[in-house]
Amino acid sequence: MALSYSKWKLHRTVDRSPPEQPYPGVSILKPLTGVDPNLFSNLETFFTLDYPTYEVLFCVESEHDPAVMLVNSLLHKYPHIEARLFIGGICVGVNPKINNMQPAYLAAKYPMILISDAGIRMREDTLLDMVQHMREDVAIVHQMPFVCDAEGFAAVYEKVYFGTAQARMYLGADFLGINCHVGMSSLMRRCALEESGGLAAFGEYLAEDYFMAKAVVSRGWRMRVASLPALQNSGTRSVGALQARLTRWARLRIAMVPTTALLEPLSECMPLGAGAAWAAGQLFGAEPLPFFLVHVLAWFLSDWLILRSVQNGSPPFTKVQFLLGWVWSECCAPFVLAAALLNPEISWRTRCYRLDWGGRAHELKPKLKF
Repeated sequence: MALSYSKWKLHRTVDRSPPEQPYPGVSILKPLTGVDPNLFSNLETFFTLDYPTYEVLFCVESEHDPAVMLVNSLLHKYPHIEARLFIGGICVGVNPKINNMQPAYLAAKYPMILISDAGIRMREDTLLDMVQHMREDVAIVHQMPFVCDAEGFAAVYEKVYFGTAQARMYLGADFLGINCHVGMSSLMRRCALEESGGLAAFGEYLAEDYFMAKAVVSRGWRMRVASLPALQNSGTRSVGALQARLTRWARLRIAMVPTTALLEPLSECMPLGAGAAWAAGQLFGAEPLPFFLVHVLAWFLSDWLILRSVQNGSPPFTKVQFLLGWVWSECCAPFVLAAALLNPEISWRTRCYRLDWGGRAHELKPKLKF
């Protein structure tokens, strides 16, 4: 289902012909904390967008953050682009990202709001593609998470995960009308967000993107996935950092939708294959090991096809590298979920949180050391 949907949904040609009505203005919120080697080039892509009317609003928590100097250099380099820097934030809840963006959100002057994480790299036509997916009954257009090409095993692992396991869940959920909103690159109607209480109403959640979508859809609006995936382009990649991120996401899913702990293993190749092989042996007398191996081979080939579809061509590594990254990703998936279940506390940058059932977050005070 996900593979067929990806062929129809992703990488459509962006229509560059003049529109019948002028495109709406877009305010882009960019929350920043710290810098990495790719941050400058990532942010620079927001100054070269092929879109008629937009502004870029950078949000930084502290005036001592090194991102301030980097943003100022871009403002100086592109004086013809509407762009401003907001420092300090406003505390409206426990979510530091919401607090960081709140002043820029209040100052935004356009009816469309694009929330874009620091590590996102934009193609020139990405914003145009997202706006063209907006309809009168659509309030959110979001991009499916994916990653830029890079070298090293960590980059292969990252691309394999987001191009296979994540893509299956995301495309399948969107096709079935299930809330799969990941807010790393999300375009929203400001009026729909205001109907739900504005940005500040979601400051009590860490997974603010999920609850934004839930609140907006409950008021009769629809969501759509853009045809161009979101290109994450972190300057520092490591296997441990990605697994820590996936574990944090799993903890959020378990707190928001507790059935995740029971049903998510059935979406993974190895646990599902083992259960199916045992069941086939019990019901039909099939040999479990050959059944399991055929299952894994079919899954592997299907994942190769869906990765090519999401990549819109051949991935930047060999089939042997894909095999190694795929085996690592699939074998680690059950352990990531187990780690999330055994330790429900969430560490995010320098802060630590505990989640209630339903997703509300409480910041934990740092433990004193003697």
